[in-house]
Amino acid sequence: MGNGVREGPVDFPKDVEPVTAAHLPAEDNQEKKKVLNSLMSGALAGAVAKTAVAPLDRTKIMFQVSSKRFSAKEAYRLIYRTYLNEGFWSLWRGNSATMVRVIPYAAIQFCAHEEYKQLLGSYYGFQGKALTPFPRFIAGSLAGTTAAMVTYPLDMVRARMAVTPKEMYSSIVHVFIRISREEGLKTLYRGFTPTILGVIPYAGLSFFTYETLKKVHADHSGKAQPSPPERLLFGACAGLIGQSASYPLDVVRRRMQTAGVLGHTYSSILLTMQEIVREEGLIRGLYKGLSMNWVKGPIAVGISFTTFDLTQILLRKLQHGAGEER
Repeated sequence: MGNGVREGPVDFPKDVEPVTAAHLPAEDNQEKKKVLNSLMSGALAGAVAKTAVAPLDRTKIMFQVSSKRFSAKEAYRLIYRTYLNEGFWSLWRGNSATMVRVIPYAAIQFCAHEEYKQLLGSYYGFQGKALTPFPRFIAGSLAGTTAAMVTYPLDMVRARMAVTPKEMYSSIVHVFIRISREEGLKTLYRGFTPTILGVIPYAGLSFFTYETLKKVHADHSGKAQPSPPERLLFGACAGLIGQSASYPLDVVRRRMQTAGVLGHTYSSILLTMQEIVREEGLIRGLYKGLSMNWVKGPIAVGISFTTFDLTQILLRKLQHGAGEER
């Protein structure tokens, strides 16, 4: 018995120490890999989706910031005139600014969404399981808000480049310099409030719809993961619902962002809305270009969600394969 008492305390620390040292760094490393995967997948998803619809996006912005009446015929004419006067690649004018913004925006948004899902899952007791509807909406809204707050000045620059000729702004840096010098640094955040108010329902409903459709699909089909075409369809539905809900605030945001170069003065969200409705009408003004968004939005969001999911799956497989080789 004497020997048992002496040996117990001596052996116990030796058994415990390696477990503590080995597991914690491994868990930290796993979490870092997960965050890095989300950032890379989100960046690629945003770049592919936005580049695919850039000509439609530029055309939509040009209608949003003008008093011209929108129609599919007029949109086609504008695209064709731009092509004839400025060349094919002019249809992607402002896309470099879009990429500078959308790559960090999408990376932050998708990564933040994964982290918020995990946090809310812990808080509501759904760790490892699908969130219920309300936390699912909150996770999407928080992710969109986080990304918008970090990258907003880049969105402002992109809008300016989309509605101005090449002679006015030669590069992204030139836009920043001219706005700062001629209009003040505050201008870089003009339209920020309607952006955040629009992002909350847009991102919340987009992520909510996509995650919900995936869950419903898994429950009814018995398959853990939907196929790529199914992901595209779920993403398209998410984009359609999210963008329709927040569209008037998107119009207000664009008007406020481009006021300095188009000769308008918009001091607040409500005054901007009132002026648009008074001059152009409720539907024709605040929902101008929405029909184009019903084409562009579902395509972009569908591509974005699908690219993110498939890139995540691919990266996990590559890492798993590399781990097995070691």
